[in-house]
Amino acid sequence: MLNRSLRRFMRLLWRFVWRGLLAFALLSVAIVLLFSVVPPPGSMVMVERKVQSWINSEPIRIQRQWRSWGSLSANAKLAVIAAEDQRFPHHGGFDLVELRRALQASQDGGRLRGASTLSQQTAKNVFLWTGRSWARKGLEAWFTLLIETLWSKQRILEVYLNVAEWDSGVFGLEAASQHYFGVSGNSLTERQASLLAAILPSPRTRSAARPDAQVERRSQWIRQQMRNLGGPGYLNNL
Repeated sequence: MLNRSLRRFMRLLWRFVWRGLLAFALLSVAIVLLFSVVPPPGSMVMVERKVQSWINSEPIRIQRQWRSWGSLSANAKLAVIAAEDQRFPHHGGFDLVELRRALQASQDGGRLRGASTLSQQTAKNVFLWTGRSWARKGLEAWFTLLIETLWSKQRILEVYLNVAEWDSGVFGLEAASQHYFGVSGNSLTERQASLLAAILPSPRTRSAARPDAQVERRSQWIRQQMRNLGGPGYLNNL
């Protein structure tokens, strides 16, 4: 009797889990499809920042203005690719070359460095919370596969540039351009774009308007990489 009850319970549990996973998969596909044509109303990182401000009793104002692909600076598009993911036009969401290099560096005793692509960062910023856990990495992989399948490369970069965090409460290229330089996001110079890209690893502790020596060096490297890629014409690969 006990074994029969246990088997029945396990069948019910499995049915519940399977239906839950199926519902999640269908819902996530529907949301990703919707965001392929409709601008996301925000991102999970924005929600997280708001919640943190409430918990800490430190009010924060979210600055963000959506801009379509044609209204985003070509310099900024190229700078972000040069800085974050130079194989972005060619991989399927995961840069296996960088993953192998990161693992090799770790095995050789170095610090485990990031190998996250722009697609992964977009999936994480829009749909997931920050932090490190296997559950989040698994969901990140799922949403990365979805956006790579259902969005164009241009759409992925467009969304990324509109949700990336560039300072506390400052999200998206338009808000960042006005915040740091007092200009629109479609008129950034090569240097301004490279400075914005240079602070992306730590946007809340670095400034594009008042760059320290490390940010200056990285921005110079980014500008060289932009030229090595062939300039704005590289964007035709998207």
